[in-house]
Amino acid sequence: MRRVLPAWTATLTWKSACFIVVMCCSLAAVLGVLVHAEVTRQTVGTAREKALARLHDAALAYEAGEALPPDSGIDPAGLPPELRALALSGQRATVVADRLGQPAMWAAAPADGRVLATAIDYGQSARTIRGLDNAIIGSSVLAIGGTLLVGAFAVTRVTRRLHQTATVARRITGGDLDARVGDRRTTDPSRHQDEVSTVAGALDTMAGTLQAKLLSEQRFTADVAHELRTPLTGLQAASELLPEGRPTQLVRERVRTMRQLTEDLLEISRLDSGSERVDTDLHQLARLARRVVRASGTDTEVVVVRDAHVETDRRRLERVLGNLVANAHKHGRGPVVVTVDGAVVTVRDHGDGYPEYLLAHGPQRFRSGGKGHGLGLTIAVGQAEAIGAGLEFRGAEGGGALAVLKLPSL
Repeated sequence: MRRVLPAWTATLTWKSACFIVVMCCSLAAVLGVLVHAEVTRQTVGTAREKALARLHDAALAYEAGEALPPDSGIDPAGLPPELRALALSGQRATVVADRLGQPAMWAAAPADGRVLATAIDYGQSARTIRGLDNAIIGSSVLAIGGTLLVGAFAVTRVTRRLHQTATVARRITGGDLDARVGDRRTTDPSRHQDEVSTVAGALDTMAGTLQAKLLSEQRFTADVAHELRTPLTGLQAASELLPEGRPTQLVRERVRTMRQLTEDLLEISRLDSGSERVDTDLHQLARLARRVVRASGTDTEVVVVRDAHVETDRRRLERVLGNLVANAHKHGRGPVVVTVDGAVVTVRDHGDGYPEYLLAHGPQRFRSGGKGHGLGLTIAVGQAEAIGAGLEFRGAEGGGALAVLKLPSL
């Protein structure tokens, strides 16, 4: 089973901090090893030269039969075995080893089948190397901490700007086309732009262009609907003067369809502009649902599981429920059931269900699975958003379409 890491490990701040720490530790380790090796080499070399110089003096004294220098002797106690073996083989050699519990630099040479050896104190040199190592570790920790703080500050400034850009992008996705990042680097020509400001400027430009196009489309839709309203009203009045018959009936049906389409377009343009005011009041949900069903003139069953009072705009809520019921009868099959369960109202039919595109992306204008223009459900969604309700479209268990309207509860 693959282990899932916490969400914060995927952030840019965390990744940058890890990168800075790894790079600083690697650099500190490499420099520390190099400095330690060089200082140790010089310290050991100096001690070795001193030990060999004393060994040379001891050899001269031994050959002259004089007293040997201090800490020198023939086969002295504590002589390291490996150094003794090298000396007996005819070589002069040095080694760092303990002498009387203290570090010492030993030097040895052959002397008439025995070993002439001397030792000098190496404790000060060992302490110098240990102090250097501790200084390297301490300075590395301080350097890593300081670099991490500075890097975190710099990265946080970048990530904060990225978060702001992402927040504005989500607001635009949610329909707030007035949202802008407004990065100062994009508005001040004297400042050079970095990658984040370039993205922010591109997002602001895209939002402005999108807003202009949508407003243009909204104005076009509203203007067309307003222009069609007057001739359609006159056409409907003229159709009432025609003699009764099948042609007259067809003309009147087409005129009614055109008038309904025009009214739907006007309502959608008002919803898009957000210019309508919501008038809320307290209403009994079951009574309102029954009223909508009676007004529809359809054979629709109303089931009340649990009644509730909701504070909403009655006209808009009736519009939502009326469109859902009409859509169920028009595109589905009976029985159509409206169920009230607290602040949740569902409308179900027993037809073939909603089209796949509608379940995936929601209602789309002038796209319908059957006859119609797809405006009824689009208006239902817009009016539901206006009253703060959520409207979902699902496939019902056992077949059919299910629309779920969730109203804000008291």
